[in-house]
Amino acid sequence: MYLDESPGVRLQNLWEDIPAIASKSAERLGYPTQKPLALLERVISTSSHPGDVVLDPFCGCGTAIAAAQKLERRWIGIDITHLSIALMKHRLEAMFPGIEFNVIGEPEDVGSARQLAQDDRYQFQWWALSLIRAKPLGANKAGGKTGKKGADQGIDGVINFFDDGNTPKRVLVQVKSGKVSSRDIRDLVGTLDREKAEIGVFLTLEEPSGPMKKEAVSAGYYRSQGWGRDFPRMQILTVEQLLHGAQVEMPPQHGTFREAQRARTQEPDHLRLDL
Repeated sequence: MYLDESPGVRLQNLWEDIPAIASKSAERLGYPTQKPLALLERVISTSSHPGDVVLDPFCGCGTAIAAAQKLERRWIGIDITHLSIALMKHRLEAMFPGIEFNVIGEPEDVGSARQLAQDDRYQFQWWALSLIRAKPLGANKAGGKTGKKGADQGIDGVINFFDDGNTPKRVLVQVKSGKVSSRDIRDLVGTLDREKAEIGVFLTLEEPSGPMKKEAVSAGYYRSQGWGRDFPRMQILTVEQLLHGAQVEMPPQHGTFREAQRARTQEPDHLRLDL
């Protein structure tokens, strides 16, 4: 087969046929530097073969590794922020149900979580929020390399859900890596009242005291009309509990991160992959 006998025009080095991610694009995940999946599919398919290894050392929201997985390549993705890693995990799970991969570098016990908090409390905050799929507030445009409190003081993350009807409801999350007291719980209850949110979650690296638990119980319950049951309005979860599988008691989540579309190609057989 010769080039001059092939139909069509040879691919040029200026690609204008792939549109950028728009505000209403179906694949948009809300990450500031997200690239179109079609663009990375073209790059990978023209520069590698099935079974090759694709390395993305600054993978952000994971478009390159998602394209590599879809095209039956092996892959390694690297990023410095726990915000990006959380988004990559949820994206891969949504696109390739049942996929298995290893995440290297995340805290696996209380000791390593404490070390992360000492090194960078914002990275600890992003990581802790990812354990319950809460959307961080206050992440900057660089993708969460630094951070600050959200516009609403005392709120570090939010989980959206729908209960009855089309009105979204909210779980407000606060993360603490230092000393905690019953005053923290009272303050978060006050924030719930002010923001008219349904449920509050207090994530703590330290064990809660008896007065803290008492304050949480006194906040009462949120009655779910859609599910016909009560959920504690104020919940305290420790990092140790989360590492052992504990989750927020709430109606099913919706819209924490925009869900990635499921990949159309069948997931190939592969070894466990490193993220």
